[in-house]
Amino acid sequence: MLGRTLREVSAALKQGQITPTELCQKCLALIKKTKFLNAYITVSEEVALKQAEESEKRYKKGRSLGDLDGIPIAVKDNFSTSGIETTCASNMLKGYIPPYNATVVQKLLDQGAVLMGKTNLDEFAMGSGSTDGAFGPVKNPWSYSKQYREKRKQKPQGENEDSDWLITGGSSGGSAAAVAAFTCFAALGSDTGGSTRNPAAHCGVVGFKPSYGLVSRHGLIPLVNSMDVPGILTRRVDDAAIVLGMLAGHDPKDSTTIQDPVKPFTLSTLTDVSKLCIGIPKEYLAPELSGEVRSFWSKAANLFESEGANVIEVSLPHTSYSIVCYHVLCTSEVASNMARFDGLEYGHRCDINVSTEAMYAATRREGFNDVVRGRILAGNFFLLKENYENYFIKAQKVRRLIANDFVKVFNSGVDVLLTPTTLRGAAPYLEFIKEDNRTRSAQDDIFTQAVNMAGLPAVSVPVALSNQGLPIGLQFIGRAFCDQQLLKIATWFEKQVQFPVIQLQELMDDGSSISEIEKLASVSLKH
Repeated sequence: MLGRTLREVSAALKQGQITPTELCQKCLALIKKTKFLNAYITVSEEVALKQAEESEKRYKKGRSLGDLDGIPIAVKDNFSTSGIETTCASNMLKGYIPPYNATVVQKLLDQGAVLMGKTNLDEFAMGSGSTDGAFGPVKNPWSYSKQYREKRKQKPQGENEDSDWLITGGSSGGSAAAVAAFTCFAALGSDTGGSTRNPAAHCGVVGFKPSYGLVSRHGLIPLVNSMDVPGILTRRVDDAAIVLGMLAGHDPKDSTTIQDPVKPFTLSTLTDVSKLCIGIPKEYLAPELSGEVRSFWSKAANLFESEGANVIEVSLPHTSYSIVCYHVLCTSEVASNMARFDGLEYGHRCDINVSTEAMYAATRREGFNDVVRGRILAGNFFLLKENYENYFIKAQKVRRLIANDFVKVFNSGVDVLLTPTTLRGAAPYLEFIKEDNRTRSAQDDIFTQAVNMAGLPAVSVPVALSNQGLPIGLQFIGRAFCDQQLLKIATWFEKQVQFPVIQLQELMDDGSSISEIEKLASVSLKH
């Protein structure tokens, strides 16, 4: 049952094949068995069981709330959850319990979803590996998959085999790992520069970033207000569409959400792609792109072409400026947003009481890690009076040019863009930490950051396994607020490639297997 999709398990609940309480207990048991993955910071066992019990009562009365009623979900630990600790994986907010739910969390709970817990991340969502949080790094479930282990047997083992596990990507790595390891059926992440799509690609799941303004940010502890978007992680594209349908719409608590009513999401099956125009941005053929990812990207384009779609090369000429532009704008907004953590109103407060200034300094030194402090310093530098015009204003102008590149391409008749999500598959942890956080983020988010600056929808879909037995994801980028069309195309593509199910026989620390996981038939990406 745990290996089924959200849509399938929802049908099973409605048909009485399993009860919400039984499903919740199965997920809780698996969370405990996979604790070593460090996917969760907080497991809300009592809350989940109570919610499952309420859901069960509704089913017995024939009053199900919909497709999410009784479905176990997880939420990234930078979304406020009433009565449940919300830490942002930081010492600064360790022990902080919000008095309210984020709008997206409340909407899911209103639909009967069962909250299993809060997932791990990079501290304050600043990173691309989920390795820099105060509660330790997240381990990629594929590190323990049969597919990866069999490939590793063919190679000489190093001295550090036990510690040479794979990263999940970030910063929503906990949510991606939770979905990939079958401990929940959907999870919320946040996406500021690729933080949902990046770990989705590395963990072999679907990662969807909605159009900016389609889903409320209220209650999402901000990183970069002008780019932050709640993201959705699932095992199938149509599952992401179900969750999006529950979340989309205007929120009076978030002035950036769209004012117009959102039409119901009905993801009808796409059978003919011959009328589509697929754009391939030539600037995304980066020198650092691995040969395997490049090959899968090319095969995916050929797949659309073989089915009659018009596949053309397009240009996004300002792409090369996106990394430095993103760095300036991101750190500038981070410096502003992090100013609220001063030790006075909530969060950590040091014991020093010599002066207010000394208390501020010590609190922030103790509460923030080096990565967060570094971004605050860089942002404040860019915002200095003498630097503001030369850095922040110029970066805003470049951001407009980047956004206009996308507008021109879509106005030319292109329906969606097809790109890589990441440069390569998941890296071993020991290899990943050799680089500093800024360098890692610049490399890992090279294909995803521009989408956030333009406010467009994008989805990462797992397509195949690399020669190492690791997931490779490709990204589809759509027109602003054409999220439904984007997901429809991604669903068609997903059905063609049939990404193989992770085989987790070796995942359990006690060597047991997950007998519930059905092995689905799979085919290779067509040549």
